[in-house]
Amino acid sequence: MTKIHTVGIIGGAGYTAGELIRILRWHPAVELRFVHSNSQAGKPVSSIHQDLAGDFFMNFTAAVDLQVDVLFLCGGHGKSRSWLAENKVPEETLVVDLSTDFRLSEEFVYGLPELNRAAIKTSKRIANPGCFATAIQLGLLPLAAAGKLKEEVHIHAITGSTGAGQQPQPTTHFSWRNNNLSVYKPFEHQHLAEIGRSLGALQGEEVPELAFLPLRGDFARGIFASLYLRTDLSERYLQTLYQDYYAEHVFTHLVEDNPHLKQVVNTNKCLVQLTKHGNRALIISVIDNLLKGASGQAVQNMNLALGLKETTGLQLKAMVF
Repeated sequence: MTKIHTVGIIGGAGYTAGELIRILRWHPAVELRFVHSNSQAGKPVSSIHQDLAGDFFMNFTAAVDLQVDVLFLCGGHGKSRSWLAENKVPEETLVVDLSTDFRLSEEFVYGLPELNRAAIKTSKRIANPGCFATAIQLGLLPLAAAGKLKEEVHIHAITGSTGAGQQPQPTTHFSWRNNNLSVYKPFEHQHLAEIGRSLGALQGEEVPELAFLPLRGDFARGIFASLYLRTDLSERYLQTLYQDYYAEHVFTHLVEDNPHLKQVVNTNKCLVQLTKHGNRALIISVIDNLLKGASGQAVQNMNLALGLKETTGLQLKAMVF
């Protein structure tokens, strides 16, 4: 019989927690013991995560059971470090943090399976990557692993409004975001630090400049990243490089046809297309920002760390129509 692992969620009222609950509710190897939220304590979880109405009857709680096997930290950026300082979590408890707090820390393993699968399997402290960082790294890892990331990379990546979190902001309001497009944090987005660190470690040297323009899209879910750089490498060589690198990675796929967001939304997949245009390589990388960019990848990391099949609970179909 499959061992059942007990799970708790800290900071359960946001989008990433809602997606975690949706996945874990039907995961065959876990039992969700509690969903913590100080602001919503006592209320039904389905009153906030309304997609769970009718089939999930747990209430939010302010109490925390530190004896569970797995803790997901979804409390928001800057809150995980302080929460762990205030709560003595047993060393044997698996902690997966979805905030930025430990992504650059030596205390946690950086949880990008396509980069750190072996380390994730033996870790009890995992820092889930950022959503932009996931899409961009999956577009560049094979080049860095081969030591071929030598030229400046130009990156345009557009994200859905859920990437800004559940708390309403001026730039997430429907009347502002609808039929609109804007750049934010040009060339200085916080995810650049984790991207550069990973690629540099993989290549064994400092990587060229990543000229990153993040954009706010007028849709709810997904990240569409287009990256291009100069290279003398042939398209055939590059495609073989990517196919070989991702051959053992079940959620990242090199595709021939131009990918689009509807192929990945509601899944833990990343689709990558690589084409050559003169002396430039164009790489397109698409993910669901809330799944492969957050909660789905967190469950993928949990599966690896618990010795489960990596795809357990994550066989999700895209909602194309």
